[in-house]
Amino acid sequence: MTETIFSPSFGNRPSYLVGRETVISTFISGLEQEPGNRDRAMLMLGQRGSGKTVLLWELADRARKLGFVVATPTVASEDMLERIVEKIQEAGKPYVNKRRLPKLASGSLSVFGLSAGLEFTRDVQETKSFQFKLTQLARKLTEQGHGILILIDELQANSPEIRQLVTAYQELVGERLNVALVMAGLPGAVCATLNDRVLTFLNRARKVPLEPLSVGDVDTYYQRAFDELGLDIPSDLRLRAARATQGSPYMLQLIGYNIANRCRTGERATQGLIDGAIEASKVDFENDVCETTLAALSDQDVAFLSAMTDDEDAVSRISDVAKRMSVTPDYAQKYRRRLIDAGVIEQARRGYVRFAVPYMADYLRSQL
Repeated sequence: MTETIFSPSFGNRPSYLVGRETVISTFISGLEQEPGNRDRAMLMLGQRGSGKTVLLWELADRARKLGFVVATPTVASEDMLERIVEKIQEAGKPYVNKRRLPKLASGSLSVFGLSAGLEFTRDVQETKSFQFKLTQLARKLTEQGHGILILIDELQANSPEIRQLVTAYQELVGERLNVALVMAGLPGAVCATLNDRVLTFLNRARKVPLEPLSVGDVDTYYQRAFDELGLDIPSDLRLRAARATQGSPYMLQLIGYNIANRCRTGERATQGLIDGAIEASKVDFENDVCETTLAALSDQDVAFLSAMTDDEDAVSRISDVAKRMSVTPDYAQKYRRRLIDAGVIEQARRGYVRFAVPYMADYLRSQL
């Protein structure tokens, strides 16, 4: 039962999402409105471990209940467009009349270019563009009373495939077809996409920063989850665990899972048990998130972060970081911008930054 409540493993989804109710309700409200509603296009910005992928899957489930055909979360890549078409065709099969469409007098197929159901004719499949195919699918499903939801995960900046997708989506919206689009990525990738001159249409989309979860929301969830599992966790220790998540949905799952696996039904949890669970979770988080994040950075990026670890308080002054790196403040600003775009740090106030990834400072100190 633990695995159904706490699901920190790759590909697993928790039974309940914490602190994202407003995002979900806003999007679902958009789906219930007429095509073209602003809330039908959403850009989610979040650090690693912020729950972007899990939230995309939750939106997929909710949209299906409203009769939408869902192209489940597709990672931005070279074959992304082809996979989106295939997913729509597969998911839409139950919703369309599969009889063969009538031919025109010339012998050509109907305006949808479909031979039966949502399958394209060989000519369309081999010669027509992604935009043409998506348009025909959207027209057919809209005609049948169903919408299309396209979900993109790990959004990449300067992606030609993303440009094609957004351009096609814009035309579908202009045609008043029943479509919706949600894309999720690191803050830098989303910002770069918004700044792409070809994609100005996206500035009308709703931007949703996935902020850290509040301690109160995490504590409330832990109380509910531990009660459901029949575990006796004193309120002060439960709050200690909630604070240790530092607002990370992934840490919430790790800590909850490790506590549940260490506790025995009928026995009251001790501080030693809770602290042990927290430490084990930190190791997992550092391996899964911190190491992965650092591996994608340059040596100078890491040097900037290492220089920040000299500050015991939560913030670092850019001029101090530059001095520790033995570079000019202007040079340090270059890496400040890169690290903010990568979602590793964030601006605290003018001239100051702080870590945006929980436990990153601790991990870096342990490596020095």
